[in-house]
Amino acid sequence: METGVSRILNLNLGILGHIDSGKTSLAKALSTLHSTASFDKSPQSQERGITLDLGFSAFLVDKPADFEGACDKIQFTLVDCPGHASLIRTIIGGASIIDLMMLVVDITKGIQTQTAEGLVIGEILCDRLVVVLNKLDLVPPADRAKHVERMRAGLRKTLAATKFASCPMVEVAASPAAAGGTQPPPVGLSELVRTLLATAALPERTSAERPFVFAVDHCFAIKGQGSVMTGTVLSGSVELNQTIELPRLKLQKKVKSMQMFHRPVQRASQGDRVGICVTQLDSKLLERGLVADPGYISAIQAAVMPVQKIRFFKGQIKTRSKVHVTVGHETVMATVSFFAFSKAHLERLRQTSAHPVGVLPGFDVSCEYEFRDELSETNDDNPAGSQFVLIEFESEVNCPPNSVIIGSRLDTDIHSKACRLAFFGKLSHPFADKAGIAKLRIFKLKTKEGGIDRLVDDRTLIGKNMFKKETPPDLYVNLKVQRSSNGDVGTIESSFGKSGKFKVVFPNGGQTDTHGTLVLHFKKYVFSETKKLIQ
Repeated sequence: METGVSRILNLNLGILGHIDSGKTSLAKALSTLHSTASFDKSPQSQERGITLDLGFSAFLVDKPADFEGACDKIQFTLVDCPGHASLIRTIIGGASIIDLMMLVVDITKGIQTQTAEGLVIGEILCDRLVVVLNKLDLVPPADRAKHVERMRAGLRKTLAATKFASCPMVEVAASPAAAGGTQPPPVGLSELVRTLLATAALPERTSAERPFVFAVDHCFAIKGQGSVMTGTVLSGSVELNQTIELPRLKLQKKVKSMQMFHRPVQRASQGDRVGICVTQLDSKLLERGLVADPGYISAIQAAVMPVQKIRFFKGQIKTRSKVHVTVGHETVMATVSFFAFSKAHLERLRQTSAHPVGVLPGFDVSCEYEFRDELSETNDDNPAGSQFVLIEFESEVNCPPNSVIIGSRLDTDIHSKACRLAFFGKLSHPFADKAGIAKLRIFKLKTKEGGIDRLVDDRTLIGKNMFKKETPPDLYVNLKVQRSSNGDVGTIESSFGKSGKFKVVFPNGGQTDTHGTLVLHFKKYVFSETKKLIQ
């Protein structure tokens, strides 16, 4: 919140959609305040004619009635996300800082691949959506009403399975085709702004006393001033002369000056879009990343979180496979391993009054979990919150507590129509190093079978062909085995000889033959440094 003559509340408005749907043209048409990173100013964007990076601009409007007392004006900061398939990392990073989202759809083409991926990202990271049907001018006037009706009906069908089923839709022409050398004015923007104000809600900003975290999306040098980091305050607040830390660079700097869209400010808080100037920082070392209160953000090498498979992702995600993992503006390769509450434990949780219906406890490093070969769809057998993922990053990442993490298959052909976003969750247990993974009690249920060599007496027999001769006896002594022929249960008392045989004692006696096999059921902890078998 910027204070002064008028109190300005900043709302971050994400613009997502397929390439060439007119997102940047819409941002230009709406904006009255322009930043150093807006409207494809980079030489690469201008050369290729498409958005290659996040763009930021803004416009001011009077507050609606339900914002009374909260501010005098609302500043919508537009986060123009690129639409090209190869830039999904940038899109996810941009969406992670928004309060409200516009999904831009080319009204002549409808839902396209990146439109759908933008919708998926919105479902994960945002609660409010406005669908903008752009390029209305390209629909012949005689067919316009019927075409708009068909397009709206098709979109409603797509949105029906999402949390945006009843979101508003607005038709616009952000940059109408020139007629006779004259550029007509945009169409539908007033209605769009009214819809945005009606859809926006007063954001739930956390206390300014919380640790300061700042997501940097651009960094550049100004001669004679220093280096400016532009970005969005994710939590807490920052003031002039405050000491801040750049965790990845392991540097601490003092805030020399700050600006919001060219207006000098003394302070910035959660949700604000701001440029922070510091001295003696090589701007080339920081393109994107996090800035925070000193000591608040640590580098991690692995993490555990509850996980849900994205329903539009049609492929399999196997344990020990490699995926792209995005945390804020950072995307790295990682190896994933899936696990879950066992069916028996899940049933006990459902029957206990300690947890409300549909609410499962979070991850607890002291609890046992069952290994999964792959991530399953969320359903009655695998309710939300019952599956977890261990993420082992190939390079360490700086990740604030409770960060949203998205897993993707970005190696999929960018021309494919398949959704590449695979799973998501919220960080619950970070590991500073991978040594801590050995503490995870994730088990596989295993079975071994062996034969019966001979009877010693009616209580004792000698088993064979279950263990290798070099297997240390302390791995299996005191484990219980069951006879397949009569169901009797005995205990392995000791090894027998040096060929892998073992002695089994049946406390109730009654053993009269050597028919059938001996069956050993046990648990094997996947990440344990010891090979001991557990029952």
